[in-house]
Amino acid sequence: MHSPSPAVRKIKTYAVTPRPNAQSPRQLHLSAWDTTMLSANYIQKGLLFKNPSDLSVEQIIERLRISLEEALFHFYPLSGRIRAATCEGGGVTCHVEVGCEGEGAEFVHAVADGIGMIDLVAADGQDLPVFLKEFFPLDLAVNFDGSTNPLLAVQITKLIDGIFIGCAFNHTIGDGTAFWMFFNGWAEIARCKAGGMEVVLSQFPVHDKWFIGGYGEPPIKLPFTSPAEFVVRSSPPPLRERMFHFSSETLAKLKARANQECGKGTSLI
Repeated sequence: MHSPSPAVRKIKTYAVTPRPNAQSPRQLHLSAWDTTMLSANYIQKGLLFKNPSDLSVEQIIERLRISLEEALFHFYPLSGRIRAATCEGGGVTCHVEVGCEGEGAEFVHAVADGIGMIDLVAADGQDLPVFLKEFFPLDLAVNFDGSTNPLLAVQITKLIDGIFIGCAFNHTIGDGTAFWMFFNGWAEIARCKAGGMEVVLSQFPVHDKWFIGGYGEPPIKLPFTSPAEFVVRSSPPPLRERMFHFSSETLAKLKARANQECGKGTSLI
């Protein structure tokens, strides 16, 4: 069993803001579907990498921080905050204000003393190390907490032999597909800047929200007079979380089998 209390130290926290974008709107209204996510938790995703031979961890962190500024220029809603206002006659409207006060996203440089990659990757079918949650920012936060917390928070944790990138992404801004579009765009920007090339994204985000004409037009007015009436913080019972390892070959077979069962593609099994 792994130690329940590793020393994860935050070295420095940055507020990363994008360069000015005259085309980004001051307000982005949430759709009816977005408002249903206000009590859900932030999306959390993490990636684990070995230390490269040609870069120090400090150089990696600086490159990621600088490239995040450019990424937020394109994914500008992530630099804002959720605002809630009480309307005349009752009711609450929620929207996102983008960079109005320059809060930006959060970028944390942390160190896990005495922790290596092997400590982070539990054996196949075994319980996750209990300290893994310390590698993610904004753990247990709900999406409405984006009114005071950043909508995007990234923690780069230095290990003995690698780095762990933990991200918290507000679910009212996008889903898992949107998260990976952002992350891949950020990676493209980092590679371009490292190579001294012009930044060109292979896929640009679309920030327009869909509203049904004549129904649910912005701003959405919630049937409440205070956020306290609709923000719910669940307290789930203790859960055991386990890790399972899948090779690329196994994943390819699973995808092929799923395609075959739904009448698409050719099975590899």
